[in-house]
Order: sequence, then C-alpha cells, then structure tokens
Amino acid sequence: MAQQTETNHDVLRKALEANGQRFTEQRAAVYSYLASTTSHPTADEVFLEVRGDVPVISLATVYKSLETLVGCGLAVKLTYGDGSARYDGRTDPHHHARCLSCSRIVDLPGHVPTEELEELHDDTGSFQVTGYRLEFTGYCSDCATEDVAGR
Repeated sequence: MAQQTETNHDVLRKALEANGQRFTEQRAAVYSYLASTTSHPTADEVFLEVRGDVPVISLATVYKSLETLVGCGLAVKLTYGDGSARYDGRTDPHHHARCLSCSRIVDLPGHVPTEELEELHDDTGSFQVTGYRLEFTGYCSDCATEDVAGR
C-alpha cells in the first residue's frame, strides 16, 4: 500500500508543479482519498473521510483542494441541475449512471471515438465538438428492489 501512496504523491506533485501549485499534506490527503474510491463523493463526504488523516483540515481547504485537483486534470467535477457537485478521481474516458432515487453514481465503461466526435456539429457548422459528458439515469439495484418490494 505504501508504494501506491508514493505513486499517488508523485503524480500529484508533478501535476501541481506543472500548474504552478504547491504540494501540501491536505491536497495529498484529498487526492489519495479520491484516487482510492469509486463513490463519487461530495466535498462534505471527502472532508469527513480525510479529517481522520489530517485532523486540522477545514471544509474550505477541502473545497479548494478539490478545485485545484480539477484544474490540474487529476479529478473531474460532476455537476447537476440542482446545484450539487460530486468528484471523480477517474479521469480516463468513461460514463456515469446516476440513481434517480438515492443519487448513487457508478462508472460505466466506454467512450465515443474521436473520429465520431469530429463528425458531430450543428447544421451551420459553427460549433465544433471537442468533448462530451454522457450520463445515464435510472435506478440502482438496491432502489429498484425497494421499489418492487414497496408495491
């Protein structure tokens, strides 16, 4: 496990330096947690998890650290129409499925090939697609089971 932490620290240090940012214990704790979970946590959830390792960390520092990680390309911020945000430590191409009942988010494999993105444009050709975010919605197995049991 220590080898993985060193690897995470090296990745973090390089990305921060490349973006003119400092490496801090707080940023390292936030990044280590994000890199180790598949739960797509909120900033509050990250705060609750990392304060065990860094008791003096504040919620404001967690928010700033998350935004720094997003800015450095080490995390993705998933925003929703209700103003909520969750964070994903996976930056490789993949999709998300969000449960409409409990808001759980899971990763799904796949991506649209670059050549297909290049073919997407509006009717006038005035908009060039350079990326996309695809989210599926539905019900996770727990919520689907509860819905069936509740009938």
